[in-house]
Amino acid sequence: MTNSTPAPDFDAAIVYAIPLRTRFRGITVREGMLIPGPRGWGEFCAFAEYDDREAASWLATAVEQATTGWPEPVRDRIPVNCIVPAVGPDRAREIVAASGCRTAKVKVADHPDSLAEDLDRVAATREALGPAGAVRIDANAMWDVETAVERITLIDRAAGGLEYAEQPCPTIEELAAVRRRVTVRIAADESIRRAEDPLRVAVAGAADVAVLKCTPLGGVRRALQVAEAAGLPCVVSSALETSVGLSAQIALAATLPELDFACGLDTLSLFTGDLVAESVRPVDGYLTVPPVPPVPDPELLERYRHPDPERVRWWRQRLERVANLLP
Repeated sequence: MTNSTPAPDFDAAIVYAIPLRTRFRGITVREGMLIPGPRGWGEFCAFAEYDDREAASWLATAVEQATTGWPEPVRDRIPVNCIVPAVGPDRAREIVAASGCRTAKVKVADHPDSLAEDLDRVAATREALGPAGAVRIDANAMWDVETAVERITLIDRAAGGLEYAEQPCPTIEELAAVRRRVTVRIAADESIRRAEDPLRVAVAGAADVAVLKCTPLGGVRRALQVAEAAGLPCVVSSALETSVGLSAQIALAATLPELDFACGLDTLSLFTGDLVAESVRPVDGYLTVPPVPPVPDPELLERYRHPDPERVRWWRQRLERVANLLP
């Protein structure tokens, strides 16, 4: 980091570990760090499998939050979708009914033989939402083109119509091929987040919707640039942060010039705890944009302080390496 940039206090960073209610993205405990700075706290929580170069964008988001803050919002509340993990149909109905949301994002492709489970899950979600609700699915790039075309068609029928299918395949070229063969909108997540040139997604005709996560994109300002480059309707989605990091995603959703779809920001429902006293949670399907970023609660910081000295050492060493990669 340059000397002219206000510096966060990396030495005072706190490593946390919060159990999840359900296995999500292959993990049962969410780990990360909170880092204090002159403007408040930022959150660094790049997933463990990401290398230092990719993790640097996650740290840049934390630094922006802790030292610079964000642009002024243009809206004061954000529509959100509820999240239906890879659970049975009864649990899916319960999650949707309790959420108050009118849009549900359903995880599919949890394993290679998941089709029957996926069909039951989306059908139960539709039943709970009713005909006016919106159902979207996320396959996390687990399918090839032929599998994606077949399963999106079947799941669309079971769901009584899908709003979109998110990242059914890994590459931009595969997304474009699927998009040409299905009637369901295709949303790009990883293909935008990991592309050196996000405009490629739009130019290739690979997606109808851009899913933006400012945490791995390098901050709110960088994500706004990506949104402009992509030239597609945007959905802001969480990277599974606590309320501290989630506030950056909300700031992005509040700042986008247009917001045509509900956002994927109800992820605190997946956590068994949080690091702030009043968690950022939706009411009747909407999140209120907080006037100031949330501040961690000292008691909760202590409660969820990582208990494993080896993991704490791993995170501190990672932070030191990744900080050296920042401009």
